[in-house]
Amino acid sequence: MAYVSANTTSVSLFAHITNAFANFRQASADHRLYMRTVNELNQLSNRELADLGLSRGGLHGVAHESVYGK
Repeated sequence: MAYVSANTTSVSLFAHITNAFANFRQASADHRLYMRTVNELNQLSNRELADLGLSRGGLHGVAHESVYGK
C-alpha cells in the first residue's frame, strides 16, 4: 500500500517574505485608491454632493466602504 505524506505546516521563510510583500503592496494600492477617492469627492461642490445624497462629513466613510467594502 502506497501513501503520500505531506508536511504542510512548515512554510519556507521565502514564502512568508513573499506573502508579506504582496500584502504590503495590496494595502498600499488600496490606500492610494482610498485617498484618490476622498480627493475626488472633496472636489465636488456641496450641490453635487447633495444630488448624490452625500455630505462632506460622510466622504471618508463612503470612500472607505467603496475601497475596502466594509
